[in-house]
Amino acid sequence: MSVTLSTPNLEPNMSHGSVGVKVAQMSKDQQKLEGEIALKLIESAMPAPLPTGNAGHIICTKA
Repeated sequence: MSVTLSTPNLEPNMSHGSVGVKVAQMSKDQQKLEGEIALKLIESAMPAPLPTGNAGHIICTKA
């Protein structure tokens, strides 16, 4: 008498590539989001622009 166990294939079916495409799309979306966050961080760390001209730099102390 022989006993055999039949188990279904537990690995996802990647023969059509649908899982790989979904993972690639999620990875692309994550990279875009991280890039946007990095740009916002860089922009917030930039110093304020220097004033142009000499308005406000010359103060008259003679009264």
